[in-house]
Amino acid sequence: MVKEITRDIKQLDHAKRHLTTSITTLNHLHMLAGGVDSLETMTRKRQYGEVANLLQGVVNVLEHFQKYMGIPQIRQLSERVKAAQTELGQQILADFEEAFPSQGTKRPGGPSNVLRDACLVANVLDSRIKQEIIKKFIRQHLSEYLVLFQENQDVAWLDKIDRRYAWIKRQMVDYEEKYGRMFPVDWCMTERIAVEFCHITRNDLSKIMRTRAKEIEVKLLLFAIQRTTNFEGLLAKRFSGSTLSDNVVKKPDPQPPVSTNPFLDDDMNDSMTEESVLDKDSDLDKPKKHKLPENPFHGIISKCFEPHLYVYIESQDKNLSELTDRFVGDFKAQGPPKSTSEDAGAVLPSCADLFVYYKRCMVQCSQLSTGEPMIALTTIFQKYLREYAWKILSGNLPKTSSSSSGLTITSLLKEKEGSEVAKFTPEELCLICSILSTAEYCLATTQQLEEKLKEKVDLTLTERINLTGEMDTFSTVISNSIQLLVQDLDSSCDPALIAMSKMQWQNVEHVGDQSPYVTSIIFHIKQSVPIIRDNLASTRKYFTQFCIKFANSFIPKFINHLFKCKPISMVGAEQLLLDTHSLKTVLLDLPSIGSQVIRKAPASYTKIVVKGMTRAEMILKLVMAPHEPSVVFVDNYIKLLADCTTETFQKILEMKGLKRSEQSTMLELFRQRLPAPPSGSSATLPTPTPEQESSRIRKLEKLIKKRL
Repeated sequence: MVKEITRDIKQLDHAKRHLTTSITTLNHLHMLAGGVDSLETMTRKRQYGEVANLLQGVVNVLEHFQKYMGIPQIRQLSERVKAAQTELGQQILADFEEAFPSQGTKRPGGPSNVLRDACLVANVLDSRIKQEIIKKFIRQHLSEYLVLFQENQDVAWLDKIDRRYAWIKRQMVDYEEKYGRMFPVDWCMTERIAVEFCHITRNDLSKIMRTRAKEIEVKLLLFAIQRTTNFEGLLAKRFSGSTLSDNVVKKPDPQPPVSTNPFLDDDMNDSMTEESVLDKDSDLDKPKKHKLPENPFHGIISKCFEPHLYVYIESQDKNLSELTDRFVGDFKAQGPPKSTSEDAGAVLPSCADLFVYYKRCMVQCSQLSTGEPMIALTTIFQKYLREYAWKILSGNLPKTSSSSSGLTITSLLKEKEGSEVAKFTPEELCLICSILSTAEYCLATTQQLEEKLKEKVDLTLTERINLTGEMDTFSTVISNSIQLLVQDLDSSCDPALIAMSKMQWQNVEHVGDQSPYVTSIIFHIKQSVPIIRDNLASTRKYFTQFCIKFANSFIPKFINHLFKCKPISMVGAEQLLLDTHSLKTVLLDLPSIGSQVIRKAPASYTKIVVKGMTRAEMILKLVMAPHEPSVVFVDNYIKLLADCTTETFQKILEMKGLKRSEQSTMLELFRQRLPAPPSGSSATLPTPTPEQESSRIRKLEKLIKKRL
């Protein structure tokens, strides 16, 4: 019933829709037919202004008839539109060829309104028409350049590269005045002319430099590169780079705070001063981001210079060699710093000069190339960092008169007992501290240099930049310097320790003030430590290392000489205990001895002194203790001394002056009373003392003799 009722309504709805579609299609057909007729007429009359608007409308209307292409009349209209487009394209190209012929001079009178409207039509036509117009115009516009700067012309060489850029600047100004309004703004014709000029120039320069490679000198090369990069920078300011296929435009990352360290400051300014010093507050742990160049034109011409940058690298090698030799000569001429000088213990000026030069080279080379030349420059940097470390730093560490190779443990062992040991002068101590401070500066700044090099170089090459070896070299210089300071102070105390071991302690009748040998040791400490502390004020951690190493060296040596004091009477042991306490007090005060500012000694240092000197005191207390009853004495020894070795126990018995038979009985008892390690667990071995090590060496020597 519903279908019957709505059947007539449904038919009317279909009829209305079909009628509306038919009327709309007929209107479009009328517009298309009229538009095609008008298009053909306007094309013949070159009325490009009207054609530009009409053609776009005709193309839009024709899209509605895509499903009716089976109708012959519609297909015919479509073919007429395509023919009109083809004719327009050929006609416009012919008009441009006539206005701007490939050969000969430009047509007088400049651009016309017809050509301007023709460009609007080209925007609607196939994109190949637009590209052909652009190509022909640019080729014609740069034809003069190709003639003026041919390879055989004098102005084509690098020394007159400025003329190339002056010529294109004039041409761009000329284009803006004459043809700026002829081409649509979105065609970016001025930028396209500049880009094509860059491509031609790069190819021409590459060719001529290959031909005349032997004539390229570093000054000439840098001059050409500087002028070229300046021109590329000018293009970046003037154009957006939208016509470059590989264009990357990126805002620069925020710059870090200004620092005096040449490698903590990321600007590209070459005017660096010699006042660069290490910025110790720089954050080395922040991840470094590789920045893409903000100049899209960077390298568009200057890339051609990269194959010839070996000239620049060789020049830097030569310059750094001369700079290193000059540093060596200057150091010899000036001599070591005076202990009273304000510069005593300061970083050597040559160090700052070296890294400022590195900074300048790195920035300059990164502007030329971020590829293999940067790796080659890094290799040069590594070479002269090592040379600086050995020639300027290690090579100028003071030598002692006892050995041409410097102060060594071997030379100390060969010193005659009781003889005066040659000490470093205050000036030599200042020099060692200065070299240590310089090595620390170099170590930190080399780390910054490595990170900056990785930022400048291509991402694919960052793994090839590694200055760890050079940093290790500077660490070695620091260690050697500290060791020299320790050995100097340690050896100066040797005569006093030898005098202590030769005293007749069994004949001491009463306990008095500290012994003369203690006074001598304190004198040497007060003479050297304040100089070292004041000159290492800027590197406090290395002064702490010096104190710790001295304590680790002196205290075992003192205990070793203590064992040589035999036999000892009760009064003699009391005197030695008093002397040991005096030395312990001085050693605890060592970091701030002779200073007006009293600082608490580092906990790590205090722990070493207390542990070592307490052991010496325990040894003397055991010497003072009665050895009868034997069991009590042995138990006290095991309780007071942690090492519990037979060798140490025997030495204490010898200090007490016991006979061989008594020693044998006591040693047997000691072995019986010595606690065994818990079953099922490995015994924790104590750290071997110097006397243990000496005993082991003697055992090894005896074993070798027996086998021989």
